[in-house]
Amino acid sequence: MITQGVTVTTRCTECGGVLMLDIGQFVERGRLCWGTEGYCLSCSVAWCDQDSGDETPEEIRRALLAEHGPARLRLTDPEARMVPVLRALREVYGLTLPRARVLATELRTAGLVGTFVEMELLASRLRHLAVEVAVGTESG
Repeated sequence: MITQGVTVTTRCTECGGVLMLDIGQFVERGRLCWGTEGYCLSCSVAWCDQDSGDETPEEIRRALLAEHGPARLRLTDPEARMVPVLRALREVYGLTLPRARVLATELRTAGLVGTFVEMELLASRLRHLAVEVAVGTESG
């Protein structure tokens, strides 16, 4: 399973105590998913939210990127055919063909940047379509 998470603290809006937030992003059945669990160390406030879709909420992405840094997906075969690349982009992200073409061009040149989970999800689909790719961290 591809997963990445982070724990952050903030103030509880009910009692002012320390609120612990466990934030994560993962792939389940080939779909991008995310979740947030929160619980206060001082009162009974607690919840768990989970969802999926083409795009993770920005506050979850920001927390993951701040903790783990961005990942970059690159084509390892500069002569890769664009038809399977476009297909994978459209399937994974639900993109229009024009938007998929823009991202395919980025992938072919500088690579695509996102969270590790987002890049691994797309990499998995591309590999399934026989497109050679690599995912690396921005620091390495």
